[in-house]
Amino acid sequence: MRNLFVVRLTAAGVILGCASTARAQIYEDVGTRAQGMGGAFVAVADDATASWWNPAGLATGKLGSVVVERGRTADPAKPGATGPARRDGASGFSMAFPALAVSYYRLRISEIAPVSSTGTNPLDREDLGAADVHLQSRAVSQYGMTVGQSLGTHLVLGSTLKLLRAGTAESSVVGGEDLLDRADDLEVSGDTKTDLDAGAMAALGRARFGLTVKHLRAPAFGDGDDRFVLKRQARAGVAFLTQSQGAIDGLAVAADMDLTRTATVRGDVRRFAAGVELWLAKRRLGLRSGINLNTIDRADPTGSVGISVGDSSFLLDAALLFGSDQARNGLNVGFSLTF
Repeated sequence: MRNLFVVRLTAAGVILGCASTARAQIYEDVGTRAQGMGGAFVAVADDATASWWNPAGLATGKLGSVVVERGRTADPAKPGATGPARRDGASGFSMAFPALAVSYYRLRISEIAPVSSTGTNPLDREDLGAADVHLQSRAVSQYGMTVGQSLGTHLVLGSTLKLLRAGTAESSVVGGEDLLDRADDLEVSGDTKTDLDAGAMAALGRARFGLTVKHLRAPAFGDGDDRFVLKRQARAGVAFLTQSQGAIDGLAVAADMDLTRTATVRGDVRRFAAGVELWLAKRRLGLRSGINLNTIDRADPTGSVGISVGDSSFLLDAALLFGSDQARNGLNVGFSLTF
């Protein structure tokens, strides 16, 4: 009965998730390893961050995993005085055991955009006659419980049941400096809703194929001008993995593609990511690199590098995102435990 429940839950999620666009969050907001690989992680996810990237990856990893991380990205790296620009701050804790994980993620997404008219703007409750910049900041806290189930030797299904508390705050200003900082300082009140993510992972020899869908219930938060919806997002990935060979203790080459669009202050995005992960020195050293770009309108490619260093059970992790002044840039750090 439990296997049948997971199968039905995940199948419904995959079908529903591909029918809608997304908003607010992007997959790349979370995950030091994932960011080091450019965001190509849906078919790789094998640690506790599978609770974010692909719930089905939970059943493919080690016996136990704990990941703690924090990061910030800016898009673009150097915004103009009136935007548009976005800054994402994320922190997370996730702990996984065989077929079960618990997680907590906190996101703060702040945006600035020029006001194009002196008339009434539905995004703002204030008189915009003297204003030329709109500030908006969203806060999302996510508590999750993830379950995964292997079906035979080739297929794994999983789902994450989430309790979300989220809200938004807005303001309009005449301009000035440090506008994203001012957006971060806006006081946000939130509503509490439940939500569900679902994922699938298939393994055929050295190849793995992943599919994940977020926000199956498309929860809505706030009222009136403050209302926003976490719409459904779908993403697919493929990875090729090798085991220990000589000095190499593991190698993964992966690619991801968004199946839905995400609306941002800079326009809709649908991201493609490709990356590589290399393990050396009996998995005491991990090296990563990747690239991430938008397949809609301007590509604005972002490169990334990442590293993990430590011993067989405790690793310090870091990822650096870099690109032109008009691309995403950022830094993510954390640590991970395996047992």
